[in-house]
Amino acid sequence: MKIVILDGAAANPGDLTWNRIDDLGDLTVYDNSMTSEIVIRSQNADIIIVNKVNISEQTISQLPVLKCICLLATGYNNIDLEAAANHGIVVCNAVGYGSPSVAQHVFSLILAIVNNVNQTSQGVHEGAWSDSEKWTYTHQPISELSGKTLGIYGIGKIGMTVAHVGLGFGMRIIANRKNMERHISNIELCDFETLLTESDILSLHAPLNNENKYIINKSSIAKMKSDSILINTGRGGLINENDLKEALTNGIIKAAGLDVLSEEPPHRDHVLMGIKNCIITPHQAWATIESRKRLINIIAQNIIAFKAGNPINVVLA
Repeated sequence: MKIVILDGAAANPGDLTWNRIDDLGDLTVYDNSMTSEIVIRSQNADIIIVNKVNISEQTISQLPVLKCICLLATGYNNIDLEAAANHGIVVCNAVGYGSPSVAQHVFSLILAIVNNVNQTSQGVHEGAWSDSEKWTYTHQPISELSGKTLGIYGIGKIGMTVAHVGLGFGMRIIANRKNMERHISNIELCDFETLLTESDILSLHAPLNNENKYIINKSSIAKMKSDSILINTGRGGLINENDLKEALTNGIIKAAGLDVLSEEPPHRDHVLMGIKNCIITPHQAWATIESRKRLINIIAQNIIAFKAGNPINVVLA
């Protein structure tokens, strides 16, 4: 069975091995693939493995041997699921591999903002502590997370992990999700407006779809507390970035911590570049080495199950 990885560099930039997948077939690995290279590189593949490469109906129609697409990711908006189904191709994603990693990054963003880590450290390096008449000083007021309300939009596996960390800090957890019937211990389910108005920190974890694109916009931001913090490690398209810039520069909310943007990588003149109260990291929340190891193992398990005729983690159109 021929297996082709079309864009493996993000999951494995060289610090891991593909051995678990290599043992399952004739493996070819490409770090990255241009759109024009996808068909020729996948021509004789039974299984292709992709991260962010777009697999369209036009591409699928030119790959008659293809039987399975495995995603080096949880999200699958880069795959034409309907076309895959029409051609009898199974699509499998990787669920849950990055929950600890993303939750850790969420709180690294929160703590960097709440504790003024970057600004204070910069001040020390510039001599502010050395010039101080006291043995200590604060760059800006510091507040505790304990007692604050953490709002979570999308309470799946990652959202739940974030909630548990928040509970460890003594935070009140409120959440909004599609299935509002299910009770979750220590978490208050609420409507979206309540999530906006009561959250001291709002963290986004829902998958992007047509219903929630730009759900964070001028109108929804206006309902948030003026000292609230917005965190996004989900998808950039959940936020109208022009509206967020306006809110940050005009003090409508306190700050934002973003690991995702609507365009990745962004142009140097992206609307949020240079906004002082906006921390931006390059879509790395998922990328701890432990997380990437789990990801590769899940892909191997998906392939094993598919070869056995009992595919798992199947994404339906």
